[in-house]
Amino acid sequence: MTARERPCAIIIGGGISGLSSAWFLHVRGYDVRLIEASDRVGGVISTTLRNDFMVERGPNTTLQKPGRPEDAIGRLMDETGLSSRAIEAAPAGQKRFILRDGRVLALPGSPPAFVTSKAFSWGAKLRLLKEPFIGRAQSEESIAGFVERRLGREFLDYAVDPFISGVYAGDTRALSVRAAVPRIFELEQQYGSLIRGALALGKAAKSAGMPAGRQISFERGMSGLPLGIAEKLPPGSVATGLCAQSIERFGSQWRVHLDGDGGKTTQTGDVLVLALPAQETARLISPLSAEAARIIGDIPYVSVSSVGLGYARSQIGHPLDGFGFLAPRVENMRTLGVLFSSTLFDGRAPQDHVLLTAFMGGAHDVQEAELPTATIFQLVEADLASALQIDGSPAYRRISRYARAIPQYTLGHLDRIAEADRRMEPFAGLHLRGNWRDGISVADCVRAGETLAQRISS
Repeated sequence: MTARERPCAIIIGGGISGLSSAWFLHVRGYDVRLIEASDRVGGVISTTLRNDFMVERGPNTTLQKPGRPEDAIGRLMDETGLSSRAIEAAPAGQKRFILRDGRVLALPGSPPAFVTSKAFSWGAKLRLLKEPFIGRAQSEESIAGFVERRLGREFLDYAVDPFISGVYAGDTRALSVRAAVPRIFELEQQYGSLIRGALALGKAAKSAGMPAGRQISFERGMSGLPLGIAEKLPPGSVATGLCAQSIERFGSQWRVHLDGDGGKTTQTGDVLVLALPAQETARLISPLSAEAARIIGDIPYVSVSSVGLGYARSQIGHPLDGFGFLAPRVENMRTLGVLFSSTLFDGRAPQDHVLLTAFMGGAHDVQEAELPTATIFQLVEADLASALQIDGSPAYRRISRYARAIPQYTLGHLDRIAEADRRMEPFAGLHLRGNWRDGISVADCVRAGETLAQRISS
């Protein structure tokens, strides 16, 4: 079948959602055309190498679950040849830390370690004994409400709240447990207990011989993923520097009006995928459905700054023998958390140096967006000096600031998305993707791209 005979799919947006959709449509026989407004693909996935420090400006790792049905990213890597370029995080990355009473403490990784852990009080440990006997919720809950009801306040403050800050930079009182952490919600629904559910799933995985999930990056950093996908798409199928001005139906097809350095142009395809941030999606669909555009355009985002700091190893007293540490809000630290980047992967820092990646901002620190960059460096460096026993200033600094970094799946999110989808049903051939609806992780976006391609091609 020639390109002229194959159905054509236009994908607007060159982030991981758009690239994944393009790839999985390509392998299913579609002539794909991916259009990106900026001068590069990858979206927030971006790696910089300067002074031998390799710094991620967006996601630092992605989770792969080899052999599992949901492992779309593994299938994508196999199909594109990226599996040979993937790098698994060092075993030390299995160890996680939490800040408590100003000290960086290891989180327990097993039941025996939990019993002796200083990260949680005996009262919190005994409170867990009640969990299997607590009933299911009768209505939608926030993450905070769900966790406090099932596990108690201390687990909310010192485990779940910092974890959610590390993932969503969000407010657990506002985020929906069903939308933001569906796997935890499903444990309660299916097993009636998080503890019973976790034990059952662990037993099933062991019986099936399923390997554990693994945190990975790539030889060129996380940028290796989007760049690798783009390299494997057919020549001429990726265009950068073109901004979608508007979309319209054109008979049974879709037409996109584009603007770039070369002037205005149009492209027409049988399928149109918008893989854009919520507000850009809303702008393009507004002439089709004002209500769907309103719903999607109203999805809240939070701002986040990612700060890369390079130090001589001799400056830091902490062994940095883990993934990193999270700072619970109750500890009153401005920094949300820190990754020990050079512990996780080789080649992230020059010899005898280390790279730390810290995060600041989010729903509990909206003032961060207004702070001067110099102030953010000062605050983060002071936080890290206290927590990790750092002496002196860093040899390297890098900051990436995102005003609209992470979409927030607040209470009612799934119902609102369902209503927007219902409003868009009359527009056959038009599909909406993105981390504002499909899950915010890299793996979630890849899986959503595969699911979409399967549905379109079936």
